[in-house]
Amino acid sequence: MGKAIKPAVPRVFGYRQYALVAALALLAAALWMPKITLMRERFDYVVTFDITQSMNVEDVTLNGVRTSRLAYARAAMRDALRRMPCGSRIGWSVFTDARALLLLPPVEVCEHYDALLASLDGIDGRMRWANASRIANGGLYSAIRQAKQIGDHTAVVFVTDGQEAPPRPPSETSLPGITTGDVGGWLIGVGGERPAPIPRTGNDGRPAGFWLASEVVQTTAVSPARPGAPAAVSREELSQVREAYLQTLSGQIGFGYRRLWTPAALGDALLDSRFAQRAPIAVDLRWCAAVAALLMLAITFMPEIRVPRAARIGQAGARRLATAVTASKTGRAVMVSRNDAYSAVHRPFQSGFIEERHDE
Repeated sequence: MGKAIKPAVPRVFGYRQYALVAALALLAAALWMPKITLMRERFDYVVTFDITQSMNVEDVTLNGVRTSRLAYARAAMRDALRRMPCGSRIGWSVFTDARALLLLPPVEVCEHYDALLASLDGIDGRMRWANASRIANGGLYSAIRQAKQIGDHTAVVFVTDGQEAPPRPPSETSLPGITTGDVGGWLIGVGGERPAPIPRTGNDGRPAGFWLASEVVQTTAVSPARPGAPAAVSREELSQVREAYLQTLSGQIGFGYRRLWTPAALGDALLDSRFAQRAPIAVDLRWCAAVAALLMLAITFMPEIRVPRAARIGQAGARRLATAVTASKTGRAVMVSRNDAYSAVHRPFQSGFIEERHDE
């Protein structure tokens, strides 16, 4: 009689069961794991949008479509908001006449992301309470004062096309009430370089044509080319980004200047390391546990892949194994060494005899 073959004992706890237990533990962690406090960089800004009528000029392109400067600035801010690290705080302010009005104090961007987006979409020219635009003599001072009152190293981002209405005399260069270096920030220029008509808005908020030269305050912009010739008059009914003027203002108040060539330019400015603050930030890592739990569940329900035996041992190994079986059927004992067995089946066998008796 041949040796009795013991039936294989099924494994009670295999890799699938271990993966399932791990998935349950990770899901529990994803539900109840507290936030972890880490030292991270954060940014605090009050973003002030110029909502005067020149910001309604449609001379910039967004996704292949001509759009207004204000709409372009909002789109750039949406992109920047998405890129801000958790722990950063952003607030909204609007400017017209000679005042920046705080709409929303800075709030944490991740916790209040939806509220920030919803309030950002509501910023438009209907909030305007006057048609004047005094950026240097009022707007910047008001925005800087807001940031100082908020404190906590809050910086200012002032988005504008730089058009003053009435125009500021070239001889006036003072900035009353502003001390350079008190508050840091950015002047962001937006708009095209070619002068374009300024849309006029009625009291009901609807378009009412364009401003005419006779309806706006003009100023002598250039001295006459020759004695006796009439002085050149500015065209304040037309608007373009006043980049040189904004660069001069930014240098006077210690701000940086950035032109909004693309929507991403605003996010790049806001993430400048000069405005970063190292602070302890509560970081939510539950998503890591959730992803790991999904991976464990995938392993649990993954179908078992069976590899054919001939493919596992190879053709050469199959021939050696067949020779050994044939020899054993003749009643001869075949010694199989460790090296031969390994080369035959690609895994070590214990050295011994393969022996089989003929049925009587």
